[in-house]
Formats: sequence, C-alpha cells, structure tokens
Amino acid sequence: MKYLDLVSVLKKNKLIVFSLRDVENLFPKEKLKTIKNGLSLWVKKGRFVKLKRNLYEFIEPGLESNIPDVYVANKLYAPSYISLETALSIYGVIPDIAAQVTSVTTRPTRELKNKYGWFFYRSCQKRAFTGYKLMPYEGVKIFIADEEKALVDFIYFSVRRKEPLNFDEERFNERILKKLSWSKVLKYAKLFNNKTITALKRLKGWAKC
Repeated sequence: MKYLDLVSVLKKNKLIVFSLRDVENLFPKEKLKTIKNGLSLWVKKGRFVKLKRNLYEFIEPGLESNIPDVYVANKLYAPSYISLETALSIYGVIPDIAAQVTSVTTRPTRELKNKYGWFFYRSCQKRAFTGYKLMPYEGVKIFIADEEKALVDFIYFSVRRKEPLNFDEERFNERILKKLSWSKVLKYAKLFNNKTITALKRLKGWAKC
C-alpha cells in the first residue's frame, strides 16, 4: 500500500478522520502488519496525526487542519452523539460555549484528550440512546441530539449530580425554549426517570411555555 494510493482513496471517500478498520476495508488485500507499519511511518513523517489508538487524521500538505472538534468527538468514541452543553450552545439554548465537547454514548463514561481539546462522554441506557440526527456542520456532517433531546439529556445528567437546578443561573434562552416541542421533550424524559420529568416540567413552567 502506497501513501498516495491511500490518500487518493481517503479523499474519494471524504475520510478526513479515519480508523485502522477503515483502511483495512479500503485495502482488503493488504496484510494488517503492512498497513500498521505504513501508518506508523507516515505519522512519524507528519503526514497523518494519531488522535488515539487506531484513529488518525489526514493532513493535507501545506494546509492547516480545520476539522471541527464536534466531528472529532463523533469519531473518537462511537457510538456517540453530541449533546448536553455543547449541543445546547450550538442551538443557542444556552449562551456559553463549553471548553470541552460533551457527548452521550451507550459505552462506559469516558474522558479523552488530544490536540483538539477535552472530550467528555456520558453513558446512558440503550433505550435512551435516541433523538439524534446527522446534521451538516462547518463542511462536515455530525451526529447531534435534536434540541429537545439535548435539553432532556442536560437535565437528566444535572439531576443525577444531585445539584439543585437554578434555571436563572443556566441562562436558558426562554424564546428558544418556547419554540421547542414540549410533547417531544416529555416523551424523551420518560426514557429516563420521574426526577427528570419533574425537573423538565419545572423548567416548562419557569419559561412559561
């Protein structure tokens, strides 16, 4: 497997972040050892960046990397989708942009770090791993919770921390909250527990939705 052949296939398949498994699938006739040796060599030469074990970033020669961190988050720990503070910030439900990217997964809770920053993954039951979509974002496509599910995820994990919820301090955008489908919000809340449902009903009253 030659470097230029790999680059050509990566570009053709729009794989700016790719895994060892991706390369195996793209070059089924190549031996695994050959692929690993090639990737290791090209990482040392700066042609690829290793984001974690068996996950790489393709670097265009002469160009700076501009991959959105939320796209990296999807690839780092799958299956997962962007949610909680990060998604709420993207949708304008809360004003702050968190220093880390927060996601929901069915796998164990995990925190990861690389050149793109910190990535937090919160674990949920499989029945609650829903309410997300594939959305265009800064030239790529990301898996992200819809507005209602991002809000429910946020409230659920806030309640789990057993911290008192102060809606004024969270600075929720009441105008956007009023536009949400609250029947969908409560449907998602039922996937969790009664505390989550109660907290969301309080929020609905607070925002006068």
